[in-house]
Amino acid sequence: MGHREDLLEGAKRCLLEKGFLRTTARDVVRESGTNLASIGYHYGSKDALLVRAYISLIEGLGERFDPGLDGEVTEPPRSLERFQEVWTGILRTVPESRAIWLLSFELMFQDERLEEARTLLAEAQRQGRAGLAAMFTGIPEADLDEETVETEGRLYQTLLNGLMVQWLFDPDSATTAEQLTEGLRRTVRETALG
Repeated sequence: MGHREDLLEGAKRCLLEKGFLRTTARDVVRESGTNLASIGYHYGSKDALLVRAYISLIEGLGERFDPGLDGEVTEPPRSLERFQEVWTGILRTVPESRAIWLLSFELMFQDERLEEARTLLAEAQRQGRAGLAAMFTGIPEADLDEETVETEGRLYQTLLNGLMVQWLFDPDSATTAEQLTEGLRRTVRETALG
C-alpha cells in the first residue's frame, strides 16, 4: 500500500478506537506509519481524511446490510416480507458495528465546528439513501430514479437512524425487524380501512 491507503486504514482504526473529535493527526500518522505532510498532500486536511475514513467504514457496513450478498434475498421487492428480510439483515450487523454507529452519532451532533466534514457527509447521506432504496426495491442503485431515492430512500434512512439509537441505547428492548414489519402492516391496514 502507498501512503494514501496507509493513511486511510490508519484513520479508520483511530476512528473506531478514539472517535472523530479525539483523533489527532499525530494519532493517524503513528497508526499508519506515514508522516504529517502526507495527510495534507493526499487529503487536504485531517478532517477530510477522517471523513473519507468514516465513509469507507459506512460503505463497508452498508455492504454487509444487503441480504442479497449471500443469495439470501428470497422475498419480492417492495413486499412486507422483503421489508422484514432486509431489516433482519441490517439488525444482524449491529453487534459487530457498534463502534461505527457510535461514531455516526458523534458526527451527527457536531455543528459548524466541522463544516468541511458536514459537506462531505451530506453527499454520503445521499449515497446511503440510494443504497437503502436499492435493497428494499430490488432496483440497482444506478437505475434508481431521483424520486425513489428522495422518498423511499429517506424513509428507510430515517427508520435506520431511529433503530440504531434504540439498539445503541438498550439492545434488549430495541425494536426487532418483526416488530417493525408488524407495525407497518397494521398502519397500512388501518389507513386502507380508515
